[in-house]
Amino acid sequence: MTNVTRSKTERVLFIAGTAAALLFGMTAASSAMHIMEGYLPLNYCIIWGAVCVPFFITGLFSIKRTVTQHRKTLLLLVMMGAYVFVLSALKIPSVTGSSSHPTGTGLGAILFGPTAMCVIGVIVLLFQALLLAHGGLTTLGANTFSMAIAGPFLAFGVFLICKKLHAPKSLGVFLAACLGDLFTYCITSVQLALAHPSQVGGFAASLAEFMGIFAVTQIPLAVIEGLIAVVVMKALESYAKPELTELGYLGV
Repeated sequence: MTNVTRSKTERVLFIAGTAAALLFGMTAASSAMHIMEGYLPLNYCIIWGAVCVPFFITGLFSIKRTVTQHRKTLLLLVMMGAYVFVLSALKIPSVTGSSSHPTGTGLGAILFGPTAMCVIGVIVLLFQALLLAHGGLTTLGANTFSMAIAGPFLAFGVFLICKKLHAPKSLGVFLAACLGDLFTYCITSVQLALAHPSQVGGFAASLAEFMGIFAVTQIPLAVIEGLIAVVVMKALESYAKPELTELGYLGV
């Protein structure tokens, strides 16, 4: 078998493995959810949805520009969508009306930028709401803001800081994915506390309660997501080196 044939075979197997992981995620995580349907008041749903609109539009232009300039990256973008779908469908029960799970959006933000992940996040959350009853249509805006906007922007910022400090790429990927995941749940806690302030202590007391409960389950999950992101990126460096080079991750 020639090197070219072997390379093509490896790439096909890598893509097939991603597809299998996506199918596994759809069947094995049937009880996962985000902020569930009906848990937020209608006015909060509208506000969070409106906040997401400019990020979504910017993300569409970002994806169009990236795919137009680098056609080879289209498959990698689709694979990022599958990656986010699988990780965000996993579940550890946490608080009534929500759950703790990895997000997967930090890795995508490193490669395609944070606004692109808003588009990917909306698609993933929409499919999960319609096909798997995870989250909901009315809470789509709130879930999008926490998982596909706030988390990716922080992850992207952390990665850029690590890059400027000349930290190893693996460390930058780990910290970006880990802290992006944690920040997602900080924002989720704020969203829930705003919608459901405590009768005694108001927003602050409610926020402390949500943050306290989330932190117990989310910190180890964030660390695990960081490690998974490093492993996935190492695999991409082996099987998708041309795409990573075009995206600027591997440099010139």
